[in-house]
Amino acid sequence: MASISRTIARRASVVAGATFLSRILGFARDVVIAFALGTSPLADAFFVAFRLPNLLRRLFAEGSLTMAFVPVFSRAREQEGSEAAHAYARSALVWLLIVVGLVVAAGLLLARPLAWIIAPGFGDDPELFAFTVRLIRICFPYILFISAVALCMGILNSLGHFFAPAIAPCVLNLVLIGAALAGVASGLSVPVLLAWGVLLAGLGQLLLQQPFLHKQGFFWRGDWRLRDSYVFRMGRLMLPMVLGAAVYQLNIVVNTMLASFLPKGSISYLYYADRLVQFPLGVFGIAVGTAALPSFSHLAEQGRHSEFLGSLNTSLGLTLFICLPATAGLIGLSEPLVQTLFARGAFQMTSAQATAAALVGYSVGLPAFSCVRPLVSAYYALHDGRTPVIAASICLVVNAALGLWLMQHLAHVGLALAVSLASWLNILILGYKLSSRFRAWMDWGRGYGVMLLLSLLLGAGTYASASWGPVSLLLIPLWAGVYFVACWKLGLEEAEIVLDMLRRRGGTK
Repeated sequence: MASISRTIARRASVVAGATFLSRILGFARDVVIAFALGTSPLADAFFVAFRLPNLLRRLFAEGSLTMAFVPVFSRAREQEGSEAAHAYARSALVWLLIVVGLVVAAGLLLARPLAWIIAPGFGDDPELFAFTVRLIRICFPYILFISAVALCMGILNSLGHFFAPAIAPCVLNLVLIGAALAGVASGLSVPVLLAWGVLLAGLGQLLLQQPFLHKQGFFWRGDWRLRDSYVFRMGRLMLPMVLGAAVYQLNIVVNTMLASFLPKGSISYLYYADRLVQFPLGVFGIAVGTAALPSFSHLAEQGRHSEFLGSLNTSLGLTLFICLPATAGLIGLSEPLVQTLFARGAFQMTSAQATAAALVGYSVGLPAFSCVRPLVSAYYALHDGRTPVIAASICLVVNAALGLWLMQHLAHVGLALAVSLASWLNILILGYKLSSRFRAWMDWGRGYGVMLLLSLLLGAGTYASASWGPVSLLLIPLWAGVYFVACWKLGLEEAEIVLDMLRRRGGTK
């Protein structure tokens, strides 16, 4: 049990480290885009156009394809060996090219109705609407490349390699930074160059994976079958995942639709706030879920349910160990964070204040956003796609209803808060249904109360220091250090696991 928990922690640290670098570059990307476009209607147009393929990436690629692929790949290896598993992966690529190719063709043909669906409020400005349609047609084929990247991610993760897929988003960030700066320097349309940059980055991310696949002994040349039983099994598992694994992203799309009826710039406020929340979510929350899925699948296939539940509790504990204090810090330092990162060039101080308010609304749901991934991974490892679909469907309706109501009183902040509340409901439903399958599966003795209390104290401290402006951000390492030492002194298992991992990486015992 301890070795499995430490394996998950070690793999999560690899994903988190690579993702951390990607998020830093992502912030640099957002700073450059904010400088070049601010929260103008042109910025709204690009974010809408980019959100469509990005949504499909999270729905059909990382959100569903990878999570459906890994458990079936594990089963193929257990039942028939590596050659059969590799043939299944090649067959999955053929089906991916067929299905996603058709989706891309449909997206190019239906760009206008897609623009109307995602941002109906743009219909009042024909010029802005037409420009958004143009950007959608440029960006949309990105989903083909990134879906192939997600398949590579599933193969590599199943074989125990996590670095290359986690570092791939760095390519996207570097290319978009270059595109935005090129647009500013040349006087060409920044949104158009950014859209072409999205497409180029997708190809770059796919090429990056190939040497690592070869190193793991996997090659695309070899046996494959159009009628592969494992591919059909993956398809049956993946179909319900399309909704179940992406409730957060679908909620964001609903909010984009609603925000298009609010004052101009509201979509951009939500975008930049979401980017800040995505930093701890991607570095820690998604990292743990990604690292845990192969272990969950392996244990579930062997029927080792006690170890399976222990690994799930370890994953949730590590997630909350990081995300509870991150939530407190984001809320306490929302204004200096946004002002320091974005308030320059075309990004005015009023935009910074509006974005900071949206950040508080999203931050309330950060622990829920983060815990959804390990919980959903556990369901998929058990080959149960139905329960996440039911939970997601309920939460989508709740988010839409709450968003419509709260936006009347809190504008874009109400939309961010609706996403958070719907995500907490998702956690409650998933946890309740898991209790009906495994009684008393949750280990309440892991010190969650201690984490929460220390996080509240950290939040109070960061809020008190927020008036110091950028100087308050320099204290973040101090707050993190105090929190970690306090958890370690109080004997929290998560602190011990992290400390042990750091010792091993440092070469000490």
